[in-house]
This record gives sequence, C-alpha cells and structure tokens, in this order.
Amino acid sequence: MLKINRENLRNSHETPWLVLDLVMLGVLFVNLAWLIFDSLYATDFVYGQLGTYFPGLIDVYDPVHNNFLLVDLVFIAIFFTEFCFRWIVAIVRKEHLRWYFFPFLHWYDIVGLIPTGATRLFRFLRIFSILHRLHKFEIIDLNQTAIFRFFAFYADVFVEELSDRIVVKVLSDAQKDISAGSPLLDDINDHVLAPRRPVITQWLAGVINHLGKSISSDEHGEVIREHVRKSVGKAVRSNAQVSTLNYLPVIGRTIENTLEESVTDIVTASLVNLLSDLDAQRIDHFISVGMHDYTPTADALDKEVLSVVNECLELVKAHVSQQRWKSHLTDKESSIPATDPSDESELKADSTPR
Repeated sequence: MLKINRENLRNSHETPWLVLDLVMLGVLFVNLAWLIFDSLYATDFVYGQLGTYFPGLIDVYDPVHNNFLLVDLVFIAIFFTEFCFRWIVAIVRKEHLRWYFFPFLHWYDIVGLIPTGATRLFRFLRIFSILHRLHKFEIIDLNQTAIFRFFAFYADVFVEELSDRIVVKVLSDAQKDISAGSPLLDDINDHVLAPRRPVITQWLAGVINHLGKSISSDEHGEVIREHVRKSVGKAVRSNAQVSTLNYLPVIGRTIENTLEESVTDIVTASLVNLLSDLDAQRIDHFISVGMHDYTPTADALDKEVLSVVNECLELVKAHVSQQRWKSHLTDKESSIPATDPSDESELKADSTPR
C-alpha cells in the first residue's frame, strides 16, 4: 500500500496540487464508471434485464443515454479547464524550455478529450501521470509497491532480451564480413591511421627525442650507456684485428682499452644525436618512402589480427547472450529460506491430539 510522506509533501509545497489531483481523480473515476455503465446499457442483455427488474430506471436514463455526448462534454470541459490551468502554471514556473512543449508532453490528456470510445481510454493515463508526479517529489515511493516491481522486472526482461538479440545479430554480421575477406586492415589504415599520421609521427618524434635526451642524461641514461659500453667492448674484444694488439708488448693492452672506450663514446654519441635530431618530417618521409614497398597483406600478421578480432567478438557475444534476469530469479528464489523437514515433523507431532 502506498504511504504518503507528509514531510516531503510539506517541503515540496505540492499540497494544493495533491488536493487538485485527488479531485480530478474522483471526477475521472465518476466519468469512467459512467462510460462503462452507458456502454453496458447500450447492450440488449443489460437493457432487457433493467427493463425487467428496474423499469423505472429505463424511463429515467433513456433521455440521458440518447444525449450522452452532451453529458460527456461536461466532463470534457472540466478536464480541458484543468489542462489549461496546468499549462498556464507550467509557463509561469518555466518548467519547460518552450511554452508550447506542455501539450506535446501531455498529449494523452488532449487525446482523452476527444469524445470517442477509443480515445476516452487515454483518460486512464492521467492516473499514471499523477502517480509519477507524486513519485518525483518523493511524496510516495512506487519502488516499494509489488505491482511496480512486477512490471519493472518484466520490462527489464523484455528490454534485455531484445537488446541482446540485436547486439548478437550485429556482431554476427560483423564476423561474417570479416570471414568473407572484408578489407578491415586496409580500411583501418586508410580511414583511421592515415588521417592521423601527422599526429602519430609528431608523437613518435617526441618520444624518440625524449629517449635521446634521457640517454645523454647522467641521472637516467647510465643504464643504457652501460649496456652500450658492454656491447661495444664485447664486439671489440671479439674482433680478430683488434685481438692482435695483445701481441704488442706493454702498450698492446692499453691501446685495446683506449680503442674500446673511444668506440663506446662514438657509438653512444651517435645514438644520442640520432635520437635527438630525428623530427616528425624525417619519420613521415621514412614511412612514405621506406615503408612504401612493404605489403602487410602478404604477411601472416593480418590473419592473426583478424583472428584476434573474431575471438574478441565471440567473447562479447557469449557475455551478451547471458540471460542475467534468469540468474536474478535464481538468486531471489535461493534467498527464500527453505522449511526444515524436522520442523514440519515437530509441528505435526505437536498438533496430534493426545
């Protein structure tokens, strides 16, 4: 049962509107009950039964039934007046961006004013409009009602089932395009990477320049310089011509160490200069000219990339296809405590007459 939060009602200053809503609900129920009675009155069965048991009612109600449209116009005038009043208030409060938005957002009220059998049913939507407005101001809490939870759950089930099938269909079509030889890698290169090549080359040049400065730094480049020193020293010592310097007495070892240090300094300085001086124009020229003859389609890498994409899509499809609403139902049912059979036997024993 709905509970009215009186404190929120006072704070929201919606008490006059709540009174108006209750009055309009009363008028609405009277109108709908009258519509139902008049529709039943028009049937031969109900008319015959009333003529048998309540002949006086027929004499009184026949003129009303024959002019029911005029009676309904009275209710329509009441609803239309209330609609115009709310429209004026919405304009004064500036509840919408434009003054003419109100009738579009409350279209069901306008349709319900049309005096035909089908359109009169739209007057029922006024009930949901009132409940939504009260729920928005936290005067009532629809989330605590069983009927709201029931419809909300099955609405989520419907949306989940529909969206899952759409997503799986889209991913399956993408997989078919990939397996049919869709030029995905060429499209990525032409439409994604190529327009961004200036940005990519600028970023790559910045990274390379920063790497060169880091190598030349005494604080950060010691590890790289030590690695270069060991590599060059190993190469120098393993060289056949340099190893012959060991046969020179006294100065042979000194010359070899001096040569090793000199080559190490030259290689390190060359590497630092190469990395520091490399700019975006040179990288872009290298990609345009040096990589021109490289054909990635001839390599097995493109197949591996497509396989990775396909496997990722399969994982996404498997994840999307999981019906989470079923697991929600299972968890809800498992949370209900089961009755212990021993407790039932004790209850039966207690209820046995002695």
